[in-house]
Amino acid sequence: MVSSAVRARRGATAAAAAVALTVAGLAALAPSPEAAASPPGVEDVTATLFQWRFDSVARECTTVLGPEGYGFVEVSPATEHVRGGQWWTSYQPVSYRIAGRLGDRAAFRNMVDTCHAAGVKVVADAVVNHMSAGSGTGTGGSPYSKYDYPGHYQNQDFHTCRTPISDYRDRGDVQNCELVGLADLNTGSEYVRGEIAEHLDDLLSLGVDGFRIDAAKHVAAADLAAIKSKLSDPGAFWVQEVIHGAGEAVQPGEYTGSGDVDEFRYATDVKRIFANERLSYLSTFGQSWGYLPGDRARSFVDNWDTERNGSTLSYKDGSTYTLANVFMLAHPYGAPNVYSGYEWSDRDAGPPNGGAVHACYSGGWKCTHRWPQVANMVGFRNAVRGTAVVNWWDNGNDAIAFGRGDRGYVVVNRETSAITRTFQTSLPAGNYCDVQHGEPGAGCGGGTSYTVGSDGRFTATVGAGDAVALHVGARGGRGTATARS
Repeated sequence: MVSSAVRARRGATAAAAAVALTVAGLAALAPSPEAAASPPGVEDVTATLFQWRFDSVARECTTVLGPEGYGFVEVSPATEHVRGGQWWTSYQPVSYRIAGRLGDRAAFRNMVDTCHAAGVKVVADAVVNHMSAGSGTGTGGSPYSKYDYPGHYQNQDFHTCRTPISDYRDRGDVQNCELVGLADLNTGSEYVRGEIAEHLDDLLSLGVDGFRIDAAKHVAAADLAAIKSKLSDPGAFWVQEVIHGAGEAVQPGEYTGSGDVDEFRYATDVKRIFANERLSYLSTFGQSWGYLPGDRARSFVDNWDTERNGSTLSYKDGSTYTLANVFMLAHPYGAPNVYSGYEWSDRDAGPPNGGAVHACYSGGWKCTHRWPQVANMVGFRNAVRGTAVVNWWDNGNDAIAFGRGDRGYVVVNRETSAITRTFQTSLPAGNYCDVQHGEPGAGCGGGTSYTVGSDGRFTATVGAGDAVALHVGARGGRGTATARS
């Protein structure tokens, strides 16, 4: 089994080198004739339920994800994999059977059907760059050895470079040698492409709506495009994990021809700004910062790799982490992905209860996607879709506010003390539930509401490390502040 230290060697730069075995990278759809550039419909937020069993995901789609307005759920790899309790064993496939620790084929199919019934599309995490690093018997009973996976691949189906990647400035090294000792598939081979496409088509036959392509940086963009073209539905949702590294040979922009890309620079900059600099810097945030075009990127605050290597914020950062998620869901750049994992101290630790989630906030499950401050912003996101940032305000430091057209307005306060201010919005006059402290509906769930006057203004006191969010889909309440005329 590969050590944690070895698995962390992914890039030439210090930031990239810290990334572990499988850096997450879901984005949005390809800007190609057969697929739109961002998730279809008005609900473009994804919840990544990392290492959740498929039966637990199905229940969550019905009880939370659908009702809250999440458009997509991303699930961890379904394929048979090497044995072991660590999370990263899921990313060492030994066959393409659905026979991993998260559930069998019947459970997977039921999950997809149940999520669809709840209005939630399913994105399957797909490992196509490599197979395992060792030999043994997989989670479904299949025997295997490195470079020999009966029924799928033998020695000739792997790249001839049999040494770990050592130079991220060398394209051939990155895409032909072995990522932390994992058997690297020769994706330039028509046979290998066909096997991978057959695997993905099998998942499509079970109803999945698309794929997150793990370790896409280590597969030539042309190879991935060729594999996608072989699918029964070449327009399937297709998003790729391509970590940006300064000076590296392989860059994220190469992959937007066949699918979208997770924008890792977004996540690392969010940490830098929210943890160490000024929120006021975010007034120009987005593509102008050198990112991929917003309609080809997925924004995220953290994922399972970055929370462990410290390159992004994580649940351990308290209100800073919460506010970063609020900002991501309020701001128009990219298609947001809310990461929902579990508590960890051992970076290798696998999911509690083998991935069975009996109750959120129990047994180590963080359920970030359920936090009211996060979940209610999904409704905000859906309500303001297609609108631009307007009425930007900041105090030159760590308090900001902005509107989304005439449909929403958010205040984020990272100061160490409360702020009181009258904010100018473009919202229609009326009473609005503050979805950071109440629920949409006539009574705002007993929470806070504000009155926006005919001039579009309202007055609020926003606590330290707190936020206020109003949108046209959450009208109601008596109002606790009246705008000045």
